[in-house]
Amino acid sequence: MTTQIGTSLLQLVSEMQDRKKFQELNWTGTFGEYLDVIAQNPMVSRNAFQRIYDMIMSYGTEEFIDAKKRLIRYKFFSDLSFDQNDAIFGLEIPLMRLVNFFKAAAQGYGTEKRVLLLHGPVGSSKSTIVRRLKKGLEHYSRTDAGALYTFDWYLGEGDDFDPAQLKETDWESCPMHEDPLHLIPPELRERFVGEFNSGRGESERIRIIGELCPSCRYNFREQMLRYGGDWSQVIRRIRVRRLVFSEQDRVGIGTFQPKDEKNQDSTELTGDINYRKIAIYGSDSDPRAFNFDGEFNIANRGVIEFIEMLKLDVAFLYDLLGASQEHKIKSKKFAQTDIDEVIIGHTNEPEYRRLENNEFMEALKDRTVRID
Repeated sequence: MTTQIGTSLLQLVSEMQDRKKFQELNWTGTFGEYLDVIAQNPMVSRNAFQRIYDMIMSYGTEEFIDAKKRLIRYKFFSDLSFDQNDAIFGLEIPLMRLVNFFKAAAQGYGTEKRVLLLHGPVGSSKSTIVRRLKKGLEHYSRTDAGALYTFDWYLGEGDDFDPAQLKETDWESCPMHEDPLHLIPPELRERFVGEFNSGRGESERIRIIGELCPSCRYNFREQMLRYGGDWSQVIRRIRVRRLVFSEQDRVGIGTFQPKDEKNQDSTELTGDINYRKIAIYGSDSDPRAFNFDGEFNIANRGVIEFIEMLKLDVAFLYDLLGASQEHKIKSKKFAQTDIDEVIIGHTNEPEYRRLENNEFMEALKDRTVRID
């Protein structure tokens, strides 16, 4: 009897599994196939602000009158389909300001160069709002509308290989989950984008902003030398794959929390040297001997949350200046690296008053959009 129950439960789990969805989320293909995907749906190359705004709007809105004011309720914040514990009811005016921030940033009006700071007393749903945005992005990246892609390198020997026959361990992932369009050399991008956008409406056009991360830049340079500058040969060693955000797996969603100052340094944000690999490659400025796994690195193309942001040491806040204004971060012994992510912090009243009264933090105040 017990055996029959166990067998039936196993059968139930097997039937519930959606193998077709699994295959969609683990899609892989060539760079040429990725260009076909973009040609059909240019939205896959959106930046992080556009993606998060489209995610919110995809759940719909409703208008209502409250105290003679016309307000908009964004259903994303109260939708129970993906997260029942953190649904938010009320707070329509602050949430309208929040969505307007994302709308302006998505259209490139300047707020994309600012840190979003949620400010209010304890229990005013600051953490809940950020948590909901993060879970929403995870869910959205698993849908057709929220699909996005990144790429892996094959760095093995020999030119006669079949990508379908390679093992998963043969591929080296881009540590910052970059858009495969970054592989198009900068000097060729203007003509490529012009050709692609020809005859397309504003909403169907693409832009290529940012350079390859130090690790991919090194791989690209080495492969170009190997093939005598033949980009078409280099791109054969690229595998494009679907990218699914996951806070648990540290993919596209980062969280940074202040700790004791003696036990925390800026390498948690921008990555650190891999001392074991220095013995192999001989230099701590070799990208192969560096772990690009700081919170800024892994949150690229998604969102990073700073818990109790203004409790951070001043040294950490300096990293926020370049990350917000220039969309660049500075890893130890490497040039500035481009990032594309939404930076959200939250803080209580006492810490914010301390920021207001600190004349040395004028730069951070100028780069912050506060929502009460």
